[in-house]
Amino acid sequence: MEEMFHKKSEAMRRLVEAAEEAHLKHEFDADLQYEYFNAVLINERDKDGNFLELGKEFILAPNDHFNNLPVNISLSDVQVPTNMYNKDPAIVNGVYWSESLNKVFVDNFDRDPSLIWQYFGSAKGFFRQYPGIKWEPDENGVIAFDCRNRKWYIQAATSPKDVVILVDVSGSMKGLRLTIAKQTVSSILDTLGDDDFFNIIAYNEELHYVEPCLNGTLVQADRTNKEHFREHLDKLFAKGIGMLDIALNEAFNILSDFNHTGQGSICSQAIMLITDGAVDTYDTIFAKYNWPDRKVRIFTYLIGREAAFADNLKWMACANKGFFTQISTLADVQENVMEYLHVLSRPKVIDQEHDVVWTEAYIDSTLPQAQKLADDQGLVLMTTVAMPVFSKQNETRSKGILLGVVGTDVPVKELLKTIPKYKLGIHGYAFAITNNGYILTHPELRPLYEEGKKRRKPNYSSVDLSEVEWEDREDVLRNAMVNRKTGKFSMEVKKTVDKGKRVLVMTNDYYYTDIKGTPFSLGVALSRGHGKYFFRGNVTIEEGLHDLEHPDVSLADEWSYCNTDLHPEHRHLSQLEAIKLYLKGKEPLLQCDKELIQEVLFDAVVSAPIEAYWTSLALNKSENSDKGVEVAFLGTRTGLSRINLFVGAEQLTNQDFLKAGDKENIFNADHFPLWYRRAAEQIPGSFVYSIPFSTGIVNKSNVVTASTSIQLLDERKSPVVAAVGIQMKLEFFQRKFWTASRQCASLDGKCSISCDDETVNCYLIDNNGFILVSEDYTQTGDFFGEVEGAVMNKLLTMGSFKRITLYDYQAMCRANKDSSDGASGLLDPYNAFLAAVKWIMTELVLFLVEFNLCSWWHSDMTAKAQKLKQTLEPCDTEYPAFVSERTIKETSGNIACEDCSKSFVIQQIPSSNLFMVVVDSSCLCESVTPITMAPIEIRYNESLKCERLKAQKIRRRPESCHGFHPEENARECGGAPGLQAKMVLTLFPLLLMLFSR
Repeated sequence: MEEMFHKKSEAMRRLVEAAEEAHLKHEFDADLQYEYFNAVLINERDKDGNFLELGKEFILAPNDHFNNLPVNISLSDVQVPTNMYNKDPAIVNGVYWSESLNKVFVDNFDRDPSLIWQYFGSAKGFFRQYPGIKWEPDENGVIAFDCRNRKWYIQAATSPKDVVILVDVSGSMKGLRLTIAKQTVSSILDTLGDDDFFNIIAYNEELHYVEPCLNGTLVQADRTNKEHFREHLDKLFAKGIGMLDIALNEAFNILSDFNHTGQGSICSQAIMLITDGAVDTYDTIFAKYNWPDRKVRIFTYLIGREAAFADNLKWMACANKGFFTQISTLADVQENVMEYLHVLSRPKVIDQEHDVVWTEAYIDSTLPQAQKLADDQGLVLMTTVAMPVFSKQNETRSKGILLGVVGTDVPVKELLKTIPKYKLGIHGYAFAITNNGYILTHPELRPLYEEGKKRRKPNYSSVDLSEVEWEDREDVLRNAMVNRKTGKFSMEVKKTVDKGKRVLVMTNDYYYTDIKGTPFSLGVALSRGHGKYFFRGNVTIEEGLHDLEHPDVSLADEWSYCNTDLHPEHRHLSQLEAIKLYLKGKEPLLQCDKELIQEVLFDAVVSAPIEAYWTSLALNKSENSDKGVEVAFLGTRTGLSRINLFVGAEQLTNQDFLKAGDKENIFNADHFPLWYRRAAEQIPGSFVYSIPFSTGIVNKSNVVTASTSIQLLDERKSPVVAAVGIQMKLEFFQRKFWTASRQCASLDGKCSISCDDETVNCYLIDNNGFILVSEDYTQTGDFFGEVEGAVMNKLLTMGSFKRITLYDYQAMCRANKDSSDGASGLLDPYNAFLAAVKWIMTELVLFLVEFNLCSWWHSDMTAKAQKLKQTLEPCDTEYPAFVSERTIKETSGNIACEDCSKSFVIQQIPSSNLFMVVVDSSCLCESVTPITMAPIEIRYNESLKCERLKAQKIRRRPESCHGFHPEENARECGGAPGLQAKMVLTLFPLLLMLFSR
């Protein structure tokens, strides 16, 4: 794994060197005319059939390495944000000199064919991507992607920072100004990452912490905290007089005090001031707290069109190594906010430190490849390795000019390919976390939820290890990994399977260490007992190859038997095809796991006779026999599977079973099939039966799966080498049960009591309490406690079943917000109305002139996000699972109800996980409430919410910090936005378009 990470980093280093050399040789030409491949316009023609300007012919062809997307593996192309001019001289010059990266992109791909997307994000805003791909605007004709606000760009460009945001809420900020101010704060929050800390203070005559609980401190800028503050921003309204001196004093004190705690970034510090004016320069405050070192940078944002107070605000920024900008409209917000990042990058540029950064796991659905892949396989988690690119020109050294950032994506599933899953056992798994303790990869990470369609959870990228390995209440494992230690840890765990409905209780041994050259730590979990034993066999290659050729043999697609990514000619090979070529010596360049392949050959030989057995069963079936059993299957510890159909494929009741889309029932990169895992925990020689939870009267595709494990010895210390099973029709299974239940052991064959009697209800339940057979067919798949609450309660009291409390810290719950949490319009409808009128009168013309479609798109998306947020939001839940005691053979009981006594009998079905329960139906016992498995939201009172916000788990700061450099030239500190020039620039193409019609 370290080698793989190193190869990606070295590829980025080559791009950095090439980019800096190309820029050094380039002389800026304001009149440069250069036709480049614009990713939006390529292959586009006008009504006369001619290619559009910047839209020349760009050859695209499907490529299997890039998921069959049409790409150009010889060239990159360039995306420019919709709100930027394609032919701006700065962009044209940047595109021109960065063209030299094409040969490095191709060379990197030749050296490491496992590389996917490589790119250069320019500080000017354009995005060069390899391989070249066509970008399509959304339904509004907009491409919202701006590389400069992506996490990988910001993380590579700047050092960790502590930030206090001051927002003026005096009376002069009413209406549109406050709206712009809130959007500015929100955009600043977008630029903060997991290694940053912040707080927001609103001020007028008094100070108002946006989150009163966090008075006088800073909080980590993770996704959850930022969203929490965004919700509180809506409550701000303007009134009174602005006392900036009080706010500045508070901000400096917070930064100083928090820095002394050692909890923050201990690197860059900044105060962001958002106001419509300042009557003074407040030099005495800066002299007291910040001079002469000027370690705290001041960034000032003047809201509105008036420039009366611009000089004071600009002076503050320039005197404190910051930057001043004026924001007149919502359209100006993002571009002006981004300026501060380039200021913060100056010390790093002057130091010429090309820090390699790795992001946390994330999903960037705005990229075209992500959008197209989402339709086929869902959104893909990835991490990005990135490095900054600096100007090397001598005359710009003290200015610390950042040219941009290079990066490449690494799908998280690629990391798992380096883990030999077969050595981890049935329940074993690998996982990795970041320096903040957040999960990079873990089989329990659930980044998506389903509501109509799959969506990203708001906090999916900041799920802490303690939220999935929650049994470790003291965070022993988490803290050791965050601190990059190497060691071992053990604990009892409760692992849920089958959509969280069932639980396996086991003891895990955890082994962990750091991954050098990255901020990540790797852990491996091995379950005790059979999970720590491994079996080795030995057969000849000839024997194994013969049995691998059988058409019903398959291997785990997501396991790495051979590395097919190293050479382009191998990419199309399946793992089984690669093994065959490797063993036959036809592909000497193939790199394969010899030990794993030897075990695969052994499993192929040993399991081969079962094919003959299945064939004989099929032949012995007459044409008119009941074809209840539809599929037989076998899986081994090496990911080898054999499948036999007893009916035609088109006649299968469950068409998805054992197919690629049936993730729970096939070998995956991070787990064995569900039927394998459950069988391994049964008593050797017994079968585990189960039905899909969707089974019931509304779903006609009803099946029962039965499986059993194959162990070398009948004891826990024996490795489980395989599992075998069948899938049959539920109707067939139920019919067999009812037939058997009517047979009695008495001499005359008559039963003293029968399931046919109206006085009793008969059920067949499994070891987790789910009903497989009931006289009421609609109860199939239900939890027994929901149907017979009194009986289930008695079984729990008697110890026949055990309740296990589980927690889900990645749940999504229906929002239950108070009306006071609404937008500011609900707090101040009169002001909201005036703001709306002012919006229409002052913004309409400017928006039309500037083609501000991007803001429309943003507003639309924000509205949709707000609507969605009101539907489901992240929460913590608690819910029960139930497990039978293995010692039950037969138990009976009586339940005293209000006006009757209810009796029942439960008896275990030999060699299975099933129990037959016979219940007296004459006594309803309705006073006992049903027992449900429905999750209950854990609600925290205000004081506990506050404590949770303040609580900061152990984290490890990034090793590199570039917060200050004595040679930095701070004279370039901003200016007015030059509105007139901007209007002329945007009106000119508009007029041309109008006159051309």
